[in-house]
Amino acid sequence: MKNLPSISTYLFVLFLFITGGLQLQAQENLKVMFYNLLMYPEAQQAYNRELLLREIINTYEPDIFMVCELQSQEGADEILEVSLNDNELIYEAPPFIANQSSGADLQQLVFYRKDKFTLAQTDIITTNIRDINRYQLQLNTVNGDTDPLLIDLYVSHLKSSQGGENVTKRFEMVTEFTNYLETIDPNSFVIFAGDLNLYTSTEPAYIELLDATNDVVLKDPIETPGAWSSNEDFVAVHTQSTRVSSGPFGTGAGGGLDDRFDFMLVSENMLTDPKLRYVPNSYLAYGNNGNCFNESINDPDCGGTFGTSLRSNLYNMSDHLPVVMDLETNQEVVILNGTDFAAQRLFTVENTMVSSDIYINASSQLKASLSLQFFDILGHLIMTYELPIDTRERIDLSHFASGVYYITTNQPNQQPIKIVKE
Repeated sequence: MKNLPSISTYLFVLFLFITGGLQLQAQENLKVMFYNLLMYPEAQQAYNRELLLREIINTYEPDIFMVCELQSQEGADEILEVSLNDNELIYEAPPFIANQSSGADLQQLVFYRKDKFTLAQTDIITTNIRDINRYQLQLNTVNGDTDPLLIDLYVSHLKSSQGGENVTKRFEMVTEFTNYLETIDPNSFVIFAGDLNLYTSTEPAYIELLDATNDVVLKDPIETPGAWSSNEDFVAVHTQSTRVSSGPFGTGAGGGLDDRFDFMLVSENMLTDPKLRYVPNSYLAYGNNGNCFNESINDPDCGGTFGTSLRSNLYNMSDHLPVVMDLETNQEVVILNGTDFAAQRLFTVENTMVSSDIYINASSQLKASLSLQFFDILGHLIMTYELPIDTRERIDLSHFASGVYYITTNQPNQQPIKIVKE
């Protein structure tokens, strides 16, 4: 028998709809963007890069915004407060966690619309160079409690530069990722995004990512195999560099637009599954009009659909272009409005895979201590914990048995967060 939403789910949805707390959409398009921000926020670029980023984002308005070369929590906060939430507090992000794979300060993060998504869990895949960060988002749908729509995002930044040693390091990094795929549901909806620093489709790292024997098979949505670097045949998909010379900035690469370094790969099921499907022909090198080979992206000869103002902002912001794509779902999506979704994230969990201690951050919205409840997978209450305001709290779970648990509160509109005790 087909699983149906519970009566309580229907009543909850009906209540919010009547009170104006949500909108229901039977067909929803989701906009996804990845962007290498270039040593953000410390790169010696044009002043007020947070404002440049805001102008760029406002032309696309992503639902999911993945980045690399982010340097700090301060940079993440600036993006949230100035670039994303300039008019309305609708975006959220997990805490910034420093690179666990080395001492390098460049890291990845995801920002997402909290009226559409809930952060289900996070994880870190360590490699020989930089972390690959996993962020699992759950789309807010009417039947989310019985048939959740989960998206697994993996955000990466592979080893740069040419040469056999660097080719090998990129391959070793993605092998850590493809090995990790053995631990997740093979039917997962997966997006692997990042600055992959690939020069050709014959590189071992690219071949490994698309290997049909992987536990989750990935596809390149635009299927453009070949030698991308310095090849005018691929001018429409090049993403780096936005400048002929990096001289005025002091950081970033020059040389003009002649490399396809930035990618978003999707799991094979996302090409056909109506539950979550890539929209054909929606994948773009954002700002690239297909006529800018070896030129700066703001060159007058590079005009077209992407206008002068956007291309000027992209030139000043970073030495990379963003890549974007659209997804669509046939699920009935719940879009929470105003204070009804603001209450959803009164706390965030840093580590959802737990061996002993779990770290929980209280939201700045929290005005009084919050009672957290820990339930096991059978719904038994295992523990309660009073979370103080304005704190990062370490909670000892070493006495918990191995298994799946859920953390929630008695506050309205709080969706449970799943953790796994190892």
